Amino acid sequence: MKISGVRIEMDPEKIKAEDLNGIYGELAEILGIETVLKIHASYRGQAVCFPVELFSRDFIAKQIMDEFDGHNIKKLATKFGYSEKWIRNIIKNQMQ
Repeated sequence: MKISGVRIEMDPEKIKAEDLNGIYGELAEILGIETVLKIHASYRGQAVCFPVELFSRDFIAKQIMDEFDGHNIKKLATKFGYSEKWIRNIIKNQMQ
């Protein structure tokens, strides 16, 4: 099997998550061996940092505006994990 320049001489079906080193084993439990082999081939040797927020601020702002009914700031703050002040600022900026 060859993935992005890295040659894996083993059958992926014979590899178990516990056979993999560190975070690769954890990822294999979640994503599967073949996906982890692709991640390894693409990013091996690099330090990868995952931001706390999954979605971009622009996406969240759009969602807030789509769901804002004029009275649900507290509900939106809870739903999206931001402060009520931040939600108010988003609404204010989007309405300008």
